[in-house]
Amino acid sequence: MNWGRRGMIAGAVMGGMALGAPVSPPAMARDVTDMAGNAVSVPDHPTRIADLWFAHNELVLMLGGARQLVMTVDRPQARPWMYRVFPALYGAQAVNGPQVNAETLLHERVDLVFVPEASATIAAFRAVGVPVLVSSFQDTDGLLRVVDMTAAALGTDGARATAARYRAMMRQTVNDVHTRLSGLSDATRPRVLHVQSLHPLRVDGAHSIVDEWITLAGGRNAAVGVAGNMKAVSAEQVAAWDPDVVILGPDSGALDPAADGGMWGRLRAVRAGRVYQNPAGVFPWDRYGSELPLQIRWAAKTLHPDRFADTDPVGMTRDFYRTYFNYDLSSADARRILAGQPPQPATDPAR
Repeated sequence: MNWGRRGMIAGAVMGGMALGAPVSPPAMARDVTDMAGNAVSVPDHPTRIADLWFAHNELVLMLGGARQLVMTVDRPQARPWMYRVFPALYGAQAVNGPQVNAETLLHERVDLVFVPEASATIAAFRAVGVPVLVSSFQDTDGLLRVVDMTAAALGTDGARATAARYRAMMRQTVNDVHTRLSGLSDATRPRVLHVQSLHPLRVDGAHSIVDEWITLAGGRNAAVGVAGNMKAVSAEQVAAWDPDVVILGPDSGALDPAADGGMWGRLRAVRAGRVYQNPAGVFPWDRYGSELPLQIRWAAKTLHPDRFADTDPVGMTRDFYRTYFNYDLSSADARRILAGQPPQPATDPAR
């Protein structure tokens, strides 16, 4: 790390070269290997974190880093539950990730950055001595590795304990669902279409975390021939798939059966009343966040209610928020999350 260069640039940014004093670098205590395989020296206890990936912010929050976040790409308008559960986030600066430059990080005295994937900006950040961790993942195993990586970067006993507890819970969730669905034939696995957006029409295909939880929950992805997230498709293609179940992502918009020449109304899923709104809490359950265990259990009960009759969605949601977010969620609020609805306006919201 070229800390001398960092101090010089920080002085120029924060008050002019003549007046700027060198920035004292934090103690570098350990190397953390990120998801791109880079061994990165990180501060002993980072105190000013910039998180430039929407999904990863939830992991930092879960692991106790709410007050260390000084930059976030998640805004209260888009993620109202995130700000309701973690009001300390109002103290962070909301930024457009791709537009954050090295000088901005230095001006805000950021000592650790999380990014979604390798990009040209990483070299610029590292060139001025700001540690950067790539935190992207594509499946459940990747999520668990990122949780462990983030806990190691935060460097607290609490973060490591939460990560270990979360790992055990995730494994238990997957094993329990797998056991309950044992012996399920392909014919009894409904074909599920997950709609990320209705206007424009985009769905989630194979080789995605959405495809993984559909399979874990006892379904088959109806988007045959589509690979990846948020892929544009035509109404004619959806009609040809004619899924058994349609799950609408939290940000998809409302389904109108008369739209696209009445195509939606003719789908067997719509005619059978098997169209479901995906839950959304601190982060959308269906995407790449830490509420994925809730998504797996909710989807399994939705697709196979007879095998999960004892699963209480409200209870499991409240328990998760209490255990991993240290937040006492009411039953009414849990039902709103399960319905994909935002929180009721607070009379005196904490900031």
